[in-house]
Amino acid sequence: MQISRRTLLGASAAAALAAPAWADTRWPARPIRIIVPYTAGGFTDQMARLLQPGLQKALGQAVVIDNKPGANSILGVDQLAKAAPDGYTFGVVIAAYAANTTLYPKLPYNPRKDLAGVSLLGVSPLVAAAAPNAPFRTAQELVAYARANPGKVAFGSSGSGSSAHLTTELRKLQTKTDMVHVPYKGATPALTDLMGGQIPLFLDPPPNLVQPARAGRIRLIGVASDQRLAILPDVPTFAEQGIDGVQGSTWAALIAPAGVPREIVQRLSAEAARIVRSDGVRARLETMGTFPGGSTPEECDRFIAAETVKWGKAIRAAKVTAD
Repeated sequence: MQISRRTLLGASAAAALAAPAWADTRWPARPIRIIVPYTAGGFTDQMARLLQPGLQKALGQAVVIDNKPGANSILGVDQLAKAAPDGYTFGVVIAAYAANTTLYPKLPYNPRKDLAGVSLLGVSPLVAAAAPNAPFRTAQELVAYARANPGKVAFGSSGSGSSAHLTTELRKLQTKTDMVHVPYKGATPALTDLMGGQIPLFLDPPPNLVQPARAGRIRLIGVASDQRLAILPDVPTFAEQGIDGVQGSTWAALIAPAGVPREIVQRLSAEAARIVRSDGVRARLETMGTFPGGSTPEECDRFIAAETVKWGKAIRAAKVTAD
């Protein structure tokens, strides 16, 4: 389930383009809104806010982050899909956006017709975190405990169909364990309950977990990747702990309502790619355990389409349904 770094870097290289020759001084003539369909503080929100200052400087207008959590991102994405395609409303989505196409057969929007990619922003491997009072301290101990206590390990996620949810469901199949999913409306409330001991297990990208782990409020027990992360050198992968096949990551992409003028999409895509590959933002992403992205709109669309197929297969294999 891991997205290869080679694929990501290839997209980044293809996006190393100068801004289009098009220059319409009418746009942007007022502030731009970026809808984040999750609560403030989570991975999606952080990725949007990393773009914010660079876009404001490049475009000469305020960029407003508008958090619209609910229904596993469907509420915010639906608002984006129904927004006027005038170049003043965009959104940042993560892997759950691709999974929702299969998880919710009757979405209020059509992701293929109503929305379009702008740029892939970054990819972040998932990390498993345990509560301080959890009865396991390593991934091996987790598997052993879950097997001995079927149905007694609850794992939180930022929502049904999130990459963390689906990765854990596949891990349940691979390790023959029975754990209970507890979906939250975003990563922040799930992390709060993890630190408080209300749930024993939570998978999330590194950005939300590094500081609580350093403060001793949670324990990091495994990386769902084929290699350790530079920001977490002491946290072993699942494979290193004898648990093969457990790989998963989330990603962030900038998208737009379908019908936004192509010149605007291309301009914003070029700016987003430039920002995430700039030295300062790249360094910040690396401290978050996130590989910088940057892509053309066409590459972004192809990437999301491939993710939709991949997570669709995972949902059907694990027989996941919306909670």
